[in-house]
Parts: sequence; structure tokens; C-alpha cells
Amino acid sequence: MMVEMAAESSPLDRIDSEILAILRDDARIPYQTLGERVHLSANAAADRVRRLVRTGVIRRFTVEVDQGRLGRDLEAVIDVRAGDVERFRRGALTCPEVTWLAHVTGRTDFQVHVNVAGTAGLNALLQRFTTEFGAAETLTTVVLERAR
Repeated sequence: MMVEMAAESSPLDRIDSEILAILRDDARIPYQTLGERVHLSANAAADRVRRLVRTGVIRRFTVEVDQGRLGRDLEAVIDVRAGDVERFRRGALTCPEVTWLAHVTGRTDFQVHVNVAGTAGLNALLQRFTTEFGAAETLTTVVLERAR
């Protein structure tokens, strides 16, 4: 199956798709090992990764932080109806507990993924959302288990 890349007209082939899947699991994998896994030389694998970066398919390499080791053992998704969308966005993005924020359609304005230190941390963050950032309404869903 071929998928068109947005920034260039060259297609994303099966090997590129395999490389992306491998990098999603380990962005620090050595090119030698990556090449072996997709049956390419280290140089060919590196060239493909550089092309994926250059064309914007790969936007950045990042780390996944174990929030529990930072004392943030409760994970939740909070639906937020904001009084002022920009005020809420700016404020929420200053909170280290916020791991991602999405402006969404529907009854609410945002979905906010957070990792907090227990229910006390969740309550404190919800208070900040309303008092400091102008959230008019919140609905919190606690994550019990994550598949990916």
C-alpha cells in the first residue's frame, strides 16, 4: 500500500512504514540495527530517516516520561468548556501535569490529558482550570489502563 507524503510527491512505501513503526517504539535505535530490521544497510536506513524528517513525516524525536516516577500516579482526560478559549489554552499549557491538550468540536472546547499526584493533585488542577484559566465546566474521566 502506498501513501502520499504531504511535503513531497514521493510515496511512503512499505519500508518507510516499517521504519516509522520501529522508531515509534525506539527513536534512539542505531541505524545499523534499524537497517538490519528492515533489510537495508545502515546508510540506507539513515538516508530514509533523514528523508522522512526533511519531508515533514517525522516532525521530531521525543521521550516518553514515566509520570508515576515523578509522583504523578493518576492519569485522566478532562473535557473542558472554556469561558475564553485562548485564555484557557495559554493557562493549561503552563501546567506540567498537562501532557496534551486538544481543541475539539462538540459540546466541550478541549480535551486535556493530565498526570497528577492522586486525587488531591487532580482537585488542585481542576481548581486552577476554573479559577485561573476560566474553565466554565469540566468533566473528568480517570484512565484505568492504557493499551498504547
